[in-house]
Amino acid sequence: MTTITTRTVTYPADGLTMKGHLALPAGAGSRSAVLIGPEGPGLNDFQRRRADALAELGYVALAFDLHGGRWFTDPQEMLARVTPLLADPDRMRDIGHAALDVLRAEPRTDPDRIGAIGYGTGGAVALELGRDGVDLRAIGTVNALTTGRPGEAARIRCPVWAGVGSEDPIMPPAQRDAFTAEMQAAGVDWRLVVYGGALHAFHHPPVDQAVVPGVGHHPQHAQRAWRDIVDLLTECLPVTE
Repeated sequence: MTTITTRTVTYPADGLTMKGHLALPAGAGSRSAVLIGPEGPGLNDFQRRRADALAELGYVALAFDLHGGRWFTDPQEMLARVTPLLADPDRMRDIGHAALDVLRAEPRTDPDRIGAIGYGTGGAVALELGRDGVDLRAIGTVNALTTGRPGEAARIRCPVWAGVGSEDPIMPPAQRDAFTAEMQAAGVDWRLVVYGGALHAFHHPPVDQAVVPGVGHHPQHAQRAWRDIVDLLTECLPVTE
């Protein structure tokens, strides 16, 4: 297995001290880099392992923080934090830009070869970076079919891949249609994969917290969605020595 190095990086954003997880591939040269946005509850070991997995593939990877190091176990507390955030594109962009600055400042990062992937709320942040005109090579999201302010999707400068569960009540067909209509009207190179029978957060293993209706793990589709994201990165952001 490729030797990687990891460390916690702290930085200010949204009035909080964020605690991201940076994973570096073996070697010393600059590499393509990926920003990774976590689900609404926050950054935990599962998302950190995503960064590690991408570093093993040769990417510089930063799993960014949403809540100042906090992982929400109470769904109502999480929604109280996330709902107003999702309603405020500028706040999401600020969180994304702060993490992007950290990633760009890493000496191993090739600043001209950066992609962003994200899950749920973290995916919405990745999309808002695109709508803000950030020069990204790829945007990949799972369960994050959020729409932006009118016309701003035209600023997206890279392919967008989105995955969603067919039975996700939080991202129902009407939301899918609104998202794809926005992408199509903006002339974005977009793809949408609907995973049959999957609920919201199907990609995340079960956690010891209150059960939320409409949320459930689908191990098979979770693996498929990860492979699809890796394929996106391979296509749009190949690792170069």
